[in-house]
Amino acid sequence: MIELEVYATGLRDLNKVLELDHQLEAIPGLRYKVDSNHDLVYLELDEPTITAREIRAIFKKLDLDPRFIGAIPPELRPKSKTKPLSV
Repeated sequence: MIELEVYATGLRDLNKVLELDHQLEAIPGLRYKVDSNHDLVYLELDEPTITAREIRAIFKKLDLDPRFIGAIPPELRPKSKTKPLSV
C-alpha cells in the first residue's frame, strides 16, 4: 500500500473540498480522506496509478497549494524517459 499525506491551505472552503472530491474520485484504486479542519488530505493507493506530479496538478488546478508531508514514495515519482549520455 502506498500512502501520501498532503497539506493544502484552503481546504476549509466547502466548494474546494467538493471540487477536490470530484477530481480524486476519478482516480482508480485511490482512497482518500479530507481533514478540512487541518487542511490535510490522506491518500492511499494499492498500486501507483498516478504520480506525485499529477496529484500536485490536481490541487493546483483548484487553486490550492499542495505540500507533501514526509517523503514522496518512490512509486509515485515520475519515471524519467531520458537516458544518460554515453561518453
